[in-house]
Amino acid sequence: MPWVLLVVAAGMELVWATALKRSEGFTRLWPTVIGVPVCLLSVVVLTLALRDLPVGTAYAVWVGLGSLGVAVTGMAVLGESVTPMRVTCLALILAGVIGLKAVEG
Repeated sequence: MPWVLLVVAAGMELVWATALKRSEGFTRLWPTVIGVPVCLLSVVVLTLALRDLPVGTAYAVWVGLGSLGVAVTGMAVLGESVTPMRVTCLALILAGVIGLKAVEG
């Protein structure tokens, strides 16, 4: 269950980071209204996962999956550049997350 919570928290990171990008520095209401509470909720869910997971592993996975999701969303939805090196680096992040899960079990 802690790994499920961790993945949910990372998914929320994708939502809040994208919403805050769209808030244009908190000048747009609805992206701000979505982004800030989801950010807080993401940290709450991460905290629940931390009850049973080591902090280093959980935080690395949370940030890694969140970063990966935000970067892919940026490329797919926001028109950010897609380069072979960028995709390779994102694949390495994913490999690291999978490795941490394998080590922790």
